[in-house]
Amino acid sequence: MARALGHAMRNAAKDSDMTQWARYRAADGRIGFGTLEAEQIVEYDGNLFDEPTPTGSTIRRDTVTLLSPCAPSKIVALWNNFHALAAKLGKAAPSHPLFLIKPESCVIGPGEDIQRPLAYPGKIAFEGELGIVIGRRCKNVSAAEATAYIFGYTCVNDVTAAEVLNENGDFAQWCRSKGYDTFGCVGPAITTDFDWAVARVITRLDGVERQNYPLSDMIIPPAELVSFISHDMTLLPGDVIAVGTSLGVGSMKDGATVDVQIDGIGVLSNTVRSVPAD
Repeated sequence: MARALGHAMRNAAKDSDMTQWARYRAADGRIGFGTLEAEQIVEYDGNLFDEPTPTGSTIRRDTVTLLSPCAPSKIVALWNNFHALAAKLGKAAPSHPLFLIKPESCVIGPGEDIQRPLAYPGKIAFEGELGIVIGRRCKNVSAAEATAYIFGYTCVNDVTAAEVLNENGDFAQWCRSKGYDTFGCVGPAITTDFDWAVARVITRLDGVERQNYPLSDMIIPPAELVSFISHDMTLLPGDVIAVGTSLGVGSMKDGATVDVQIDGIGVLSNTVRSVPAD
């Protein structure tokens, strides 16, 4: 798995201005972070979001386990933010972001298993998305200022227990259905100076393409999303805004593997597992 992810990310960083940051666990259990360069990670010290300094050391990618590239206090997940999906659903384009919160406890990184909730036999859905990673404490910023608060971009699989969502006819269970442990897949890296407007999200289920949509079809673009949401709540360094998905959302059975690919960022791969009861 580490070798496959390494090849995917090596092929992803095509623009010399882009830097890819990753977080990892070494064989001795040490947690570190650094920049991806060829077959190695250039190690850094300090705070990823506050002028980290290179240690002068490198570590081979194939000797570490990649983790989620950041540890968000929350994932802000958008709904109805792509024109194509809005048209299919017969929904008007929103004037303000429509979102829910996924807790930090749901976050997993590349290669980790999506765990089916105990006593839930229903459909589990994937949604391949672009994630905005916040780099500075962000409150009440304008759209013109917002770009300075974006550290970079990553891949997200916004997982949903589909049959929980409308289980109660009086109240849609957005946070519950999307907030289970392991339902926030993030990674494999954060890419800075990324031109999202020319990129596409490709999602594959067991190798079969299920989503392939342009990010340029976004209704409310990243800088405006950051501005709007910063007026609703404080965004903290490492927080992730999942910008929403488009056509092709589907369900995944136990044992299925979902790959979310965005060229310039890499491939986020996770497999669904059923966890035995104690």
